[in-house]
Amino acid sequence: MTAPTGGTTPPMDACTLEELLDTLGEPMFRVLTAPAGLSGPVSDVLLHDAAAPLPRSAPGALLLAVGARAGEVGPLVHDAAAAGMAGLVVRDRDGQPEGVAAAKAHGLVLLAVDEEAAWHHVHLLLASAIGSRPGPAGGGAAFGDLFALANAVATAVGGATVVEDARQRILAYSTVPGQAVDEARRQGILGRQVPSSPENTEQYRVLFAAPGPVRLAALDGDELPRLAVAIRAGGETLGSVWAVDDGHLGPDAEEALAQGASTAALLLLRARASEELSRHLTSDLLRRLLDGTADPAGAAHRLGLAADAPVRVAAFALDGTVSAPDGEQTALRLLDLVRLQCEARYGRHACVQVDGRVYALLPVAGERGGERHKRLVEDIVRRAGQALRVPVRAGLGDVVADLAAVRGSRDDADLVLRVLAPDEDVAAVTEVRARVTLLRLRELIGDQRELTAGSWREVLAYDAGHGTDYARTLVCWLDTGCDMARTAKLLAVHPNTCRYRLRQAQQHLGIDLDDPDERLVLWLQLRTLGGLRGADR
Repeated sequence: MTAPTGGTTPPMDACTLEELLDTLGEPMFRVLTAPAGLSGPVSDVLLHDAAAPLPRSAPGALLLAVGARAGEVGPLVHDAAAAGMAGLVVRDRDGQPEGVAAAKAHGLVLLAVDEEAAWHHVHLLLASAIGSRPGPAGGGAAFGDLFALANAVATAVGGATVVEDARQRILAYSTVPGQAVDEARRQGILGRQVPSSPENTEQYRVLFAAPGPVRLAALDGDELPRLAVAIRAGGETLGSVWAVDDGHLGPDAEEALAQGASTAALLLLRARASEELSRHLTSDLLRRLLDGTADPAGAAHRLGLAADAPVRVAAFALDGTVSAPDGEQTALRLLDLVRLQCEARYGRHACVQVDGRVYALLPVAGERGGERHKRLVEDIVRRAGQALRVPVRAGLGDVVADLAAVRGSRDDADLVLRVLAPDEDVAAVTEVRARVTLLRLRELIGDQRELTAGSWREVLAYDAGHGTDYARTLVCWLDTGCDMARTAKLLAVHPNTCRYRLRQAQQHLGIDLDDPDERLVLWLQLRTLGGLRGADR
């Protein structure tokens, strides 16, 4: 059990459960019950250890029910309430009816965490959010990190503050109690990304062109104006600092914001050096792992995985209609989005961009891993499409036994992207195996003369020269298992018309449709080499 760090009582400036959930909220956390509301202070976050007793007193602590099995949540609720804890966090499994009833009886807040989230990452997220609260008044203005800087600037300026990088990603935000916020700020913090819009783009153009702080009007009636300044170092724009202007900013707000931007530049430069080195090494490692040139054992150690751990690869791609200049920038934002969502679930990010596609390495845990991966990828595609305003598609490769076989899963994911139908956004290779097989067959037999020869060419040539529709009729007939009624329905013609076309094709082209081998080869060649599909596909 982690020892509490908040003392015997929560500090006066501790954040409340409501503030914590406003920051971290769904989809990561969900309130199952809050009998006494969410106004209670949160001072610490503890990991449950079944082998150690709970502390007798831990006011304001959140207890993470790590490893708790069915039937154990009720007793945990009792012990947590007796210790004066702020709440209990459990896995999101079927609503936890037993735990909800116990929490209501003891007046304890019960939260559910995303079932796919790693407990150690949940602990870090909560501890970081709790630790980012401003210190007591007069406690000094030393900026330990960007969150501390955001709080210090917000206090000096008099408005809620965020720090962004040059890609409009939100790096840190203030949590000073009582300062006005609007829905745009709340949504930006939850998504860690400023929503893209022409109006936003214009404001950033004005901001980055200005030599100092600028005041920007609200974009709609539900938002508040902003005071913003660019973060620069040596002529390079590193990001920006924004403060919500509710009409109560201090008289020296612009000067305080400019000073904050100067400090932010130093912090960003220092963080960039460390982050870029780590990210470069991880990205290079994953890139070599995907193309089969990395040592699996060494890669596993650096990625925090067991060398024999089953994994799979997900591939994400932008719609091909995005123009090249915008596509490059948008692909970088897609990489950020995929990395953020994967990190939220697994506590690590093994994502890389290769030739415009974003690949994510997904660990497999339990029998339902495939379902969870599909839901995760669908969620990323949906969120990315909304944030980027560009359609995003994704393919899931097969689960492989260990990192040594990752190249095969990556190849699967790439093939899925190639065979997705126009109305499909996401698919796993197991769902489109037949299409993948046909695609690979077409590629394999395409250059083999003995495999490309056959009556399929004569059928297509005859149609082209005589205006007939024998090829499509044959494909539909073979697709339906030689069912004449279904064939006629697919082609929207009378069954007698289908029979006539098939007889004519046999008469003019010498096709023996009674021979099952000839039917199979003809269908395979028309589908793979001729690229024909049934009318309903």
